[in-house]
Amino acid sequence: MDKLTGIHAIREALDAGRPFDRILIARGRQDTRVEEIVQLARARDIPVRFEDRGQLDRLANSRDHQGVVALAAARAPATLESILAAANQAPDHGQKGLIVLLDGVEDPHNLGAVIRTALAAGAHGVIIPERRAVGLTDAVARASAGAIAHLPVAKVTNLAQTMEVLKEAGYWLIGLDERAEKSYTEADYTSPVGIVLGGEGKGLHDLTSKRCDFVVRLPTTGPVKSLNVSVAAGVVLFEALRQRHAK
Repeated sequence: MDKLTGIHAIREALDAGRPFDRILIARGRQDTRVEEIVQLARARDIPVRFEDRGQLDRLANSRDHQGVVALAAARAPATLESILAAANQAPDHGQKGLIVLLDGVEDPHNLGAVIRTALAAGAHGVIIPERRAVGLTDAVARASAGAIAHLPVAKVTNLAQTMEVLKEAGYWLIGLDERAEKSYTEADYTSPVGIVLGGEGKGLHDLTSKRCDFVVRLPTTGPVKSLNVSVAAGVVLFEALRQRHAK
């Protein structure tokens, strides 16, 4: 992941409009110049995190970072509002509203693959949380094979609250969990729908699962009970595409 260190360099990059995934500041590092960086970042919806100085040393591979490290992004994130607006403007909104929500995907190759698959299946956007998840890094952009330039990806501070916003906008939320009773083919994807997938190894968090309207599983045979998140996303998204074309 590309990194930028030092107060002056990061301030100049912010003024130039360079996209950042997040900015990390050493705890206890307080002065006017650092506060200016915080305000500029927040004005552009760039997450700011306060971490132990040792964490910044390891990330920067140096102690010469002045207590500020910025992680570059391949592109600026979209907003939930812009994704909903794009879905509303699509023809036949009753069948076309399709959004993917990811609950803590940490592998950039998985996120990139999901973005690529979502674009191919006609989704209007992907939503990821700011914390405990990979951001829009260069590795994600490469794994998406260019799809990240065409499909909006929004970063949200609270995934559970975002799910409630989607419900109020008329979306049904379908979560994927290997412990569910219903098969993914039993769900109806022809209405505006958000497909919710968990992170690697952990699956959906309980709070996320409880906010889904339906929870379904992918039937498997043999000892392997769950699929890679990007593969699972492809199976469900193309079932949604099949149902919509059939209707």
